[in-house]
Amino acid sequence: MMRRTRPGEAVSRRRTAKVVAVLGSCALTIGVTGTASAAAGERHGTPRSTYVALGDSYTSGPAIPLQVDANCARSDHNYPSITARARRVASFTDVSCGGATTTEMWQAQGTNGPQLDAVKRDTDLVTLQIGGNDVGFGSIISTCAGLGSKDLSGNPCQQYYGAAGYDQLTLKILQTAPKVARVLRAVHAKAPHARVVVVGYPDLLPDDGTGCYPIVPFAAKDFPYLRDTGKRLNVMLRAVALLNRADYVDTYGPTVGHDMCKAPADRWIEPLSPASPAAPAHPNAKGQEAMAQALAKTLSSGSGHR
Repeated sequence: MMRRTRPGEAVSRRRTAKVVAVLGSCALTIGVTGTASAAAGERHGTPRSTYVALGDSYTSGPAIPLQVDANCARSDHNYPSITARARRVASFTDVSCGGATTTEMWQAQGTNGPQLDAVKRDTDLVTLQIGGNDVGFGSIISTCAGLGSKDLSGNPCQQYYGAAGYDQLTLKILQTAPKVARVLRAVHAKAPHARVVVVGYPDLLPDDGTGCYPIVPFAAKDFPYLRDTGKRLNVMLRAVALLNRADYVDTYGPTVGHDMCKAPADRWIEPLSPASPAAPAHPNAKGQEAMAQALAKTLSSGSGHR
């Protein structure tokens, strides 16, 4: 006898199918950069008073003046600080830390305690930007830079990460998805009434796939490969946010045209030899401002489902 499908099961199946479809695009396509509005609790224009920022160095803002935490390379002009001032929040705690992975949500990092410890029951806004170090941003950049000079017109980096017969970076992104999901579940458990926002990563390399050796010392055909890897990471973060009742902020789209190949006056991401105060391959002050504006746009939008 065929079992009757319960209403809740049908909703669950539809949601699962939707997320699986998005995660599938992570492995096969790279064209999604939109904002998923899927968080709870904030009506249009209603400010949040207790804000906690979690994240890695793209959040903390290393080398951007004024540095307020040497251990975590944290700036008071990173996008969470800009957001907190603009929204005039009553309480603001920024525990983002350079080098953080999802593990540091539960484990101390130098003088920085476990980041999730900052989230309390009365916290009503949490932003999270994490996953880049789980995938291995730093080692990827150094590996590809080292290989670039050996085959300037080719794709030695892509060949290196595909030597096993599959793309190792795509696999790492997929393996990071459940780690980010676990963080979001923990945030919801600690702060059940908070609006939770996942912040994506900005555009590091030219969106049209062109290169700029030697400013960025990658081989010509590795530029589109690494661009696509960054997009896949953002697709994954968007999907995980959707599944875990969080908003997603697209910072890639707003930073296109300001990547680290652009002239110093035009770029918001610094190359491996920065001209403005910032860590190599990281947002400078203009990049942090751009991410703050993208976050503000999401926070001013209508709320999603719980």
